[in-house]
Amino acid sequence: MTRRQFYLFVGPSAIMMLLLMVVPLLGAVWLGFHFISFRNVTNPQWVGLENYVFMLSDSGFWNALVFTLQYIAVTVPLQMLLGLVVALLLDQVRHFRAFYIAATLLPFIVTPIVGTLIYRQSFDRYGIYPYLLDRVFGIEFSFFAVSNIQLLIFSHAIWYVTPFAVVTLFAGLQTLPEEPLEAALVDGANWWQRLRYIVLPHLNSFFIFIALISIMDAYRVFDSIFVLTKQNPIYTNVQTLMYYNYKVAVEFQNLGRANAMSVLTVIGIFVILIPFLYVTYKQQTEER
Repeated sequence: MTRRQFYLFVGPSAIMMLLLMVVPLLGAVWLGFHFISFRNVTNPQWVGLENYVFMLSDSGFWNALVFTLQYIAVTVPLQMLLGLVVALLLDQVRHFRAFYIAATLLPFIVTPIVGTLIYRQSFDRYGIYPYLLDRVFGIEFSFFAVSNIQLLIFSHAIWYVTPFAVVTLFAGLQTLPEEPLEAALVDGANWWQRLRYIVLPHLNSFFIFIALISIMDAYRVFDSIFVLTKQNPIYTNVQTLMYYNYKVAVEFQNLGRANAMSVLTVIGIFVILIPFLYVTYKQQTEER
């Protein structure tokens, strides 16, 4: 491929990425230097770095960051583990595999808001799960208590995103060559040894891919928090960065600070993803 052909192929995509990502980001950076409310949108007031300094000293911002990191630390590893387990089970199925895969993907296919509403109603006061806990086990448990709302949010995230890990890892298992597994069987390796030394190393790049996508999605989660908490002010301990950004922009009516927070959020995502990007780059260079 000549350099001219390369530019012809890559040019349109690069221009679209520039228009859809870089330009809005630069616009957010610029707006973050202004005081903007709903009353002076057409006449913003220059305040310099004041919005950025304020957000970095705002306890609400740091609390939202801590909860977001907790959300990532809990949900991403668990969904990858459950995804691996389900993918291994699906790989052993020979009959009605398409049906099981479709059933597994159902939470991921449903519209996020609709799926979250269904999930919330299942755990609501008169939902099926509190009813079973009360009638079958004699346990009165409120998933919407302040101390339990995190459990509900984390479990919803795992329920909703795990199908993505399942289908990705299942696709990776289909590319696993038979020769190493047959050689391991001949050498007397048991199931766990084959999984540890053959299957998991083969799926390593798939795990990194899932981690990259899942961390980016978890870092900007908003809709599920919005629906599950119903903006109840008692749930101040479960605000993610995107949810708190919404509050700063809409409830506090400070669009300048909201833009500054968005820029800081993008920087945070980039910092978190650097190790994964480095590992991916290293793997690609080694394969060459």
